[in-house]
Amino acid sequence: MTTPELASALGVSLRTITRDLNWLRDAGLPVTAHRGRLGGVSMLPGSGPDLTRLTPDERDHLSLTGLDERQRAEIDASVGSRRALSKVAAARSRRVDELLPLTDVVHVDSRPWRQTPASGTTAASLIGAVRRGRRLRIEYDSPRASGPRDLVVDPYGLFAKAGIWYLVADCSAVPRMYRLERITTWKEVDRPRRIREGQTLATVAAALVDQWEQHHAIEVSATIDQTQIERAQRIFGLRLVPDDHEETATGRKVMIRFLHLEDVRALLPFGSAITVHGPAEARAHLRDLATDLARHYAPSPTPGDQHGEDDQFVGRSRGDVSV
Repeated sequence: MTTPELASALGVSLRTITRDLNWLRDAGLPVTAHRGRLGGVSMLPGSGPDLTRLTPDERDHLSLTGLDERQRAEIDASVGSRRALSKVAAARSRRVDELLPLTDVVHVDSRPWRQTPASGTTAASLIGAVRRGRRLRIEYDSPRASGPRDLVVDPYGLFAKAGIWYLVADCSAVPRMYRLERITTWKEVDRPRRIREGQTLATVAAALVDQWEQHHAIEVSATIDQTQIERAQRIFGLRLVPDDHEETATGRKVMIRFLHLEDVRALLPFGSAITVHGPAEARAHLRDLATDLARHYAPSPTPGDQHGEDDQFVGRSRGDVSV
């Protein structure tokens, strides 16, 4: 076909046809153009357009390794990702005697079990601001603070860990990880972000995860019933270190690392299946927590029996806690 015929068929200008032909040739498609009375635009015999070629945006979406379909949708990336993946699938023909594609037999769902509906800031609302590389002012409601804090941060990006989204950013040049659902409000600051040289989202996130899993302020020595060892390892992960030399038919000696003394409350769901040996402040804190819990569920005293009920409660609360 001639360029005027193409322009007429597509309803565009000759200039647009020339530009698009140059783009197709640069992309490696077998398109040729010859001037003259017998010339025109042609494609090599037996060839066709390669519909599996990825655009820069589609290649960018394919780099989102580790995200399942729901997480891609949470950052408004599902459409581009599906388009890119469909092109990859179309590029590979399978013979009957070949193995089934991995995508047919493997499905990834990175969300944790019994996940509650997301609240607060969403990944989709924040992804645009993060991609623009701007500094952010956020209001963060930390569970360890008395109220929301106003912070100015320099974001590296969004990090998905165990189905939960985090904002990884420097705050006063110190790396931090902020859970999105605890960011109550945010806005862009009219200044570019200032991140530390040589650092990337991947390196900073890995360092923060390692710090959370390995660093600790308190080490708790305890014995756990054999029936609860697997459950404890699932909950505490690398923070639980079993003592292979201290194992009996009924229990195993372990050491559990916690960032803060308050975190030992995570042992309460194990009840009497775990016995804490030390340090003393961990035993005392667990005793206080268990006493408060027993007081909360103590039966209401009847009129005239207040004093006697209190005496019974004290003996019960101090004698029934295994710490």
